[in-house]
Amino acid sequence: MAWSRHAKIAFIGLHSVRKSNAVHAFASTAGRAGRSVEVGREVVRDNPLGLNEGATAEAQLWVLMAQVQQELELAGRAEILVTDRSVVDNFAYYLRVTGDEDPFGVEPLIRQWATTYDLSVRLLPDVGLLDDGVRSTSDTFRDEIEAVLDRILPIYLAADRCLAVPASHVTADFDWWGVAERLAAIAGEPLVEGQLTASLG
Repeated sequence: MAWSRHAKIAFIGLHSVRKSNAVHAFASTAGRAGRSVEVGREVVRDNPLGLNEGATAEAQLWVLMAQVQQELELAGRAEILVTDRSVVDNFAYYLRVTGDEDPFGVEPLIRQWATTYDLSVRLLPDVGLLDDGVRSTSDTFRDEIEAVLDRILPIYLAADRCLAVPASHVTADFDWWGVAERLAAIAGEPLVEGQLTASLG
């Protein structure tokens, strides 16, 4: 039986911390449990206004709006929506560009939209930067974003709905089953057909 409501899990953090690998590994785990899954891509890669250190406030605004649009479009297509990033970590890039100002007044939207994630998994940057031809390889840039994330994540994401996983743990051997069970419990739905799951609220 299909879940009575849709659930959403976001994989968040800096660039080059194996988020995409984690997203697809988790989606595969949930799919093996018999759940229908939709995956949201990292929208910044489609940004026509620029990215990395040279991004403008307008470029980061585009990313935030594209993230919301994508989640709106995909949310109802499957029992579980798995997103590569969230509005919260994209907001960190926006604040870095604007010097903690909010010229477009998006903070109330970020605060409200952050409540739509049932669970977030933050990947901690304990791996080196790899040159993928798209994202920055500057340690200074990554450290600046990480500092903003450290500051804002506790503001926008409830501690009991945000897990931390070192990026170095995201390997073929990592077991995502426990994370899938936690998401199911929050949704108040069984991960596996016939399984009893207690709601975590």
